[in-house]
Formats: sequence, C-alpha cells, structure tokens
Amino acid sequence: MPTPDLPFRVPRGGPGPVTAGVVALALAAGGIWLVHVGTDGRDGPPLPAPAATAVPAPSPGRPPVATPPPVPAHPPLPASPPTRIRIPAIKVDAPVIGLGLSASRQLNPPPMDQRNLAGWYRDGTAPGAAGNAITIGHADNRTGPAVFYRLGLLRPGDTVEVARKDRRTAVFTIDSVRVFPKKDFPDALVYGATERAELRVITCGGKFDRKTGYESNTVVFAHLTGVK
Repeated sequence: MPTPDLPFRVPRGGPGPVTAGVVALALAAGGIWLVHVGTDGRDGPPLPAPAATAVPAPSPGRPPVATPPPVPAHPPLPASPPTRIRIPAIKVDAPVIGLGLSASRQLNPPPMDQRNLAGWYRDGTAPGAAGNAITIGHADNRTGPAVFYRLGLLRPGDTVEVARKDRRTAVFTIDSVRVFPKKDFPDALVYGATERAELRVITCGGKFDRKTGYESNTVVFAHLTGVK
C-alpha cells in the first residue's frame, strides 16, 4: 500500500523562522483507508465549495449563510507553543504536537496511527504570534477518516481555536479554504510574509489514486481575530 509524500515546499525568501533553511515540508499521504476498502479513483475528503473565498454552497446539515463581514485582525501575541486545536464547525478537538525536520529536511508528519492528532512546525511561527503558523494533520489512516478529513467543509467566517501553553486561546477567523494540486502548490501564497498573526491548516485533499496518493492539498487560510 503506497504512502507517497506530499511536498509542502516553502520558499527560502519567506517570512522569518517559518522558512529559515527549510527546503520542504512533507506530510505522508493518507489514502490507506481508501485502498483498504478497495475503492480506487474515489473522491477523497470533502472539497470546499467552488467559491470558497466568497459564499460556499450549503453542506449537509449546514444551511446557507450570507457573506460574512470582514473581521478585524487582533494584534499579534507573544510566542507560545500550541497545545490543542479546536474547530467547532467540523467538531475537531485534538492535541497538537511540535514537529521537526527529518534528515532530508522535510517536516516529520504526525504519527499515522493516531487519528485525532495535529502537528505544528515548532521551528516556525507559534499560532497567535506575528507571521504564518503552519499546522498539519492527516485526512485519514488505515482505520478511517482522521483529524482533518472534513477540513474542506469549512466556510469563511468559521473559527479555529488554538489553545497555547501560556493558557491563552488564540481565535482565528477563516478567510478562505482552497484546494491546490500538489504538483502546482503555491508556496508564496501559502507561506508568504505577513505582519499580522495568521494560521494555515493543511491536509491531503482531492481525488485519491492508489498509485500516486491524493492529488491535492486542502489549505485553510485564517487570521487572528480574538483571544480567550
């Protein structure tokens, strides 16, 4: 059962510690579950609506909503490691672990056998601090959907809460949810420099092929709008 890596390349000229010396970030592709159930060519995790940067189409159990007004950015916080991520709209409530780089300078993914676990690039920006904080998680594993399987169902205006070691919870408002082919991943757009506190939540996405894995990455773009 193949488990090819999905490259999350980060440009060297990007913001501060997020990109310093990093050649690539990689998340082991999921899809083992789809292979296990004997389904090839099946659509993978839910995809965002075509107008993910505006008003997404209704999803099951969630009525249509008006375009949410822009939410002002909250001033960045001092850096503090994340301990937990909560996304109420898709019922995510998971611990967060710090992730380092492998010998090949790729980001070591969270353990595949732990479905409800997210990872954070610990040498990059901490969630809530100025810059882009990078969090990743599996879409599925051998036993079924994993922590970020339903990421594509999120809408602009939904929130992501990140509990931190300093006992503050950084609240991010989602600006857009996008799916990018892994062969054309837009490094500058995802990892580009920013003065405000922003968050990227990344997982596998798109259709699954048993030979090549998932064809795309789903990326949530969000910015800090509050603190609890």
